[in-house]
Amino acid sequence: MQRLRPLALIIAAGLPLLWCALAAQIRGHVTPATAALVLVLLVVAAAATGDRMTGAVAAVSGGVWFDYFLTAPFHHLRINDSDDVEVTALLVIVGFAVTELALWGRRQQAKASTRAGYLHGVLTTSQVVAGKSSSTELADQVADLITDLLDVDACRFVAAHALPPNSAVLGPDGEVTARGTRVNVRVDGLPSLEEIVLPAQHHGAVHGLFLITAATEVTRPPLEQRQVAVLLANQVGAAYATDTLDPRS
Repeated sequence: MQRLRPLALIIAAGLPLLWCALAAQIRGHVTPATAALVLVLLVVAAAATGDRMTGAVAAVSGGVWFDYFLTAPFHHLRINDSDDVEVTALLVIVGFAVTELALWGRRQQAKASTRAGYLHGVLTTSQVVAGKSSSTELADQVADLITDLLDVDACRFVAAHALPPNSAVLGPDGEVTARGTRVNVRVDGLPSLEEIVLPAQHHGAVHGLFLITAATEVTRPPLEQRQVAVLLANQVGAAYATDTLDPRS
């Protein structure tokens, strides 16, 4: 997408110019209001790319060329009629507003898709537990899900019943602590100099540990994703606790 951004910006700036130039040639058949509505459609199309700058360029370009070609005095960046001033200003304002609405819609769609992915992961893990698959299969599957969910380098499961001392821990509430101090993951990212321990618990008892490595780059998974990782890990803990699975050596 980044490689195509310059082209998208050129198109966003050029299409309003082309439309206004065409509308100027058939001015007797196209009212300013109709021309403005077409420009809004062009801005919506630009905003649909998901890039705020592209939408903003289209909005500004639309306002400038609407003024230049379709308001008196023609072919000057000056407007004499107060109604035309209002239409031009509204065109730019609506263009920016439509851009923000389009981006908001894309963000909501992305969040819904992400939540669906979380739910799929939880349901898949539950099905593995219900099917009484091997402990290796369940733990490895959850480790892979956690790796993708938190966007980390690796995650592995080890059989253990106690937390290593002085370790960074991803707790039940989704918060990360290191040596007793809470880590601001949103700002600082996950600890990268040591493995992060995610206990697989059931009713407060530890039945294994997921060891998370985030060393190659700073990753800042939101709290919601960290809480889902805890939920996934605890499904493994519950499976061990109820003897659904054979203990992993």
